[in-house]
Amino acid sequence: MINWKEIESIHVVNKLEKILAQWFSTDIFFIDKQGFIQNFDEKLKKNDFKNTLVKSLLIHEKGRSLISDAFFQANKKMSHDSELHLSLLGPLGFEKIFISKIIYEGEFFGSVIAYAYLDQSVSQDFIHEVQLKLENDGIKFLKKLEQPQVLTENQKKYFYELTDLVSQEVIAFYSEIRKREDRIISLNSQLENRYSYDAMIGKSKSMQELYSLLDKIKHSESTVLIQGENGTGKELIAKSIHFNSPRKNREFVTVNCSAFNENLLDTELFGHVKGSFTGAIKDKKGLFEIANNGTLFLDEIGDMPLSMQVKLLRVLQEGTLIPVGSTQQKDVDVRIIAATNKDLKEMIQKGLFREDLYYRINVINLILPSLRNRKEDILLLIDHFIARGCKEKKIPLKSFSKNALEKLFDYPFPGNIRELENEIERIIVLSGNEVKIGEEILSQRIREFSDKSKFQGIRAVGKLKDSIEELEKTMIREGLIRNNWNKSKLAKELGISRAGLIIKVEKYQLDKRKVLNTNTDEAA
Repeated sequence: MINWKEIESIHVVNKLEKILAQWFSTDIFFIDKQGFIQNFDEKLKKNDFKNTLVKSLLIHEKGRSLISDAFFQANKKMSHDSELHLSLLGPLGFEKIFISKIIYEGEFFGSVIAYAYLDQSVSQDFIHEVQLKLENDGIKFLKKLEQPQVLTENQKKYFYELTDLVSQEVIAFYSEIRKREDRIISLNSQLENRYSYDAMIGKSKSMQELYSLLDKIKHSESTVLIQGENGTGKELIAKSIHFNSPRKNREFVTVNCSAFNENLLDTELFGHVKGSFTGAIKDKKGLFEIANNGTLFLDEIGDMPLSMQVKLLRVLQEGTLIPVGSTQQKDVDVRIIAATNKDLKEMIQKGLFREDLYYRINVINLILPSLRNRKEDILLLIDHFIARGCKEKKIPLKSFSKNALEKLFDYPFPGNIRELENEIERIIVLSGNEVKIGEEILSQRIREFSDKSKFQGIRAVGKLKDSIEELEKTMIREGLIRNNWNKSKLAKELGISRAGLIIKVEKYQLDKRKVLNTNTDEAA
């Protein structure tokens, strides 16, 4: 919706109103699509009318009603007419109304009305007859009605253009406000939904520790290094850091350092000037300039050439850069978030990564756990991806059979969350109208995977009782993780009572805290 009070404060609109009043003795009114005159009360309060006919009518309540009705009908006609402006006969039968449409992206928002003028001379006797008729209807005047200004054809041309300009300024102002609001809504949506810490999926101990650390650094602007395997969600974490930071309303720019060769990465990051190399037909801003006052996410920084590492270090240390082919320094203020799936310390020892750059980017270090080390999150992620995928495709919610879930749970997912997400998307498509998904629809690598190490260490010799207890302990431990510690569900799955399961959990010391700590120690 248009904020009409703000329209009144636009300098250009005020200037145009003054010109129309000075040159053509007309008053400007804004009327919304419902037919309500937005600036009527304000003008009445100030008695801010330039046209003598308008002044004469508006001192009476019936006169105000006469004008309001005429404007309402004119606006209604405008809303259904294909023309952008119209010249119509006024409520007194001899004066004219000029009405200009306010339309944005095909939507009608109202009109600008200029009142009153004449396009040909009217005798004073006729005006006097009109006045007598009005007085008989209860509209008394202190003096005779005066004839409005008569405009020549040349004057009308400029008069129409100036009134249309008022409409165009309203549209331009609304357009800018709309763009700003859309940007704010977009950012808020990203903040509240996609990149809020609460929107991340995971209840494992390692993820809880990550959330805690993210919460501690959200008011910081320090450089962050995110380490983790491919598919663990490094870019999602980077965006979450940015959109929860003091720079959240600024640009977030991403570059994959492995996607460019050395020369291309140089111009991509730092820009170039016209003529600096073949094909440089104009100046180009680098990503550092684009991200100025915002955040630059350097993904796969371990793949950055050594020569580029030197230039990056200079920007981080001095806050200045020199575009390719230029001799002029430019100041930039950019927060760096870097990510890699490589062991940078090992690369330093091999001379592939600069040690000084490592310590510059590694102010805050985040290590993202692989999916195989946070098994208890797999079922949560499956539920999330299934619900989202079915909603996007507008199909009934699907679910997995017990065997299918066990296969998914046992699989190590070397591609981590990205691999799981792709698998679920594939399953949704291939399962068609099936609501219950069986293991036969899973990818072959998942169906045929066998975790041979799962029951390693279980005795094949010795007393049968000890071997059975070891197997029982392993089954309960794995089942608790798989069922997200839901004992009722696991008891039903194992075919024992819940009370019996609780006794066995206590016997084997399988409470949640101890199991998760054991998992973390094993992963380390």
